[in-house]
Amino acid sequence: MSCCCCEEKRIYISEKAPKAIGPYSPAVKGNGLVFISGQLGFDPATGLIVEGGVEAETRQALTNLKNLLEAAGTNLDNVMKTTVFLRDINDFAKMNAVYAEFFVVNPPARSAVQVAALPRAAAVEIEAVAMEGCQCDCGCGCGCDCEEEDED
Repeated sequence: MSCCCCEEKRIYISEKAPKAIGPYSPAVKGNGLVFISGQLGFDPATGLIVEGGVEAETRQALTNLKNLLEAAGTNLDNVMKTTVFLRDINDFAKMNAVYAEFFVVNPPARSAVQVAALPRAAAVEIEAVAMEGCQCDCGCGCGCDCEEEDED
């Protein structure tokens, strides 16, 4: 079996997620994996950090992450690993309570660390790596329209 696009890097954006604030892609898919850049608690409509503290920012960051996953053809159930960056590790319990609302069953592996600072003085940033479930018949996992090649 062969597939022409399994190795191809594809970039995804979503109108339901904030635009990148630097020279990076919000979501990149390739070889059956989807990488979501760190998401802050930006409201995509205003471009501003949501008000309400770490809980509100966590909820918005995870909503942004979910929307980017969906734009790339996958979802939260396929997330394998997240990394959470907190401005203050003492906010871990508050972040964790909101995080648990998004990852109810079989949550992904996760690291959580305190950092010196985050862009725009955000309280939390969350990045993720997810699997792309295969949506074609070849079983390659890339979601393309592959066909089996005849072997000579």
